[in-house]
Amino acid sequence: MLAVEAFGRVDHRHPAGASLIQDATSEFLGRIDRNIVSRAFADAAYGQYLAAAGKRTFIDKTPRYWMVLDFLDSLYPEAPHILLLRNPYAVAASLKSTWGIPLVPESWPPASLSCLYDLVLRLPPDIASSLADLVLGLPTLAAYRDRRQTQVVRYELLVARPDEEIRRVIAGLGYDPTCIASATMEQAEYLRSSRFGDRKILERTAVDDRSVHTWQTELSIQEMQAITDAVGAELLIELGYEQELRHVKQAGIVDRGRAVTEEYRQVFRTWWDSRRP
Repeated sequence: MLAVEAFGRVDHRHPAGASLIQDATSEFLGRIDRNIVSRAFADAAYGQYLAAAGKRTFIDKTPRYWMVLDFLDSLYPEAPHILLLRNPYAVAASLKSTWGIPLVPESWPPASLSCLYDLVLRLPPDIASSLADLVLGLPTLAAYRDRRQTQVVRYELLVARPDEEIRRVIAGLGYDPTCIASATMEQAEYLRSSRFGDRKILERTAVDDRSVHTWQTELSIQEMQAITDAVGAELLIELGYEQELRHVKQAGIVDRGRAVTEEYRQVFRTWWDSRRP
């Protein structure tokens, strides 16, 4: 759906001319209801997958749908959303250990807002995007918790009591949860053939909660401070991670206040706007 939302915007190297393609697409779709066109494409694509698999429900999951939440709502206003929340420090540790994302540049901490902006601009796009998921994506997703058809699932509870949480999700989707025997770890073949997703899942045979606390040893003090600044103590407390915030404070982390967090968001909003055609 990220690609559907971006329909008509192409790479600047396109031989037909990126600006011409975008202008022509906008002019053409401006005469009709673009949502109807986008929904028809998505219906056809999802419908073929469901028919081929003999299934009734398709779950399309990526954290980066935070970028197009309004678009998704305009296409499927009645669609249920499952919002999976996880401790931001653990998310950061996963970015570091699984994907090799550096959480703290060498020249850290930045001396000023302009220095922070220069640092972000020099980051490779994939790294900047991953950090934007925390700085911009997390508060955007958090704001959707109160959406009528949004069901919140906490990662920490999911791995601690998987059967109970999965049955709750199944019931929230309108199905009978009693048909689920247990939270098994059956490996679908597509997981091995696809290059998407966390490869660590292929090593698992059961749900476990060891990943809940590993961030405490995987993150350095400097990294914990950077995540605290970027996410903000207020949002951590709002999302229920006050205990984790107390832990990092005991380790020497300082809450530098809302103004510092807002500086991070301002810098990443500027970076985000510069990346969009």
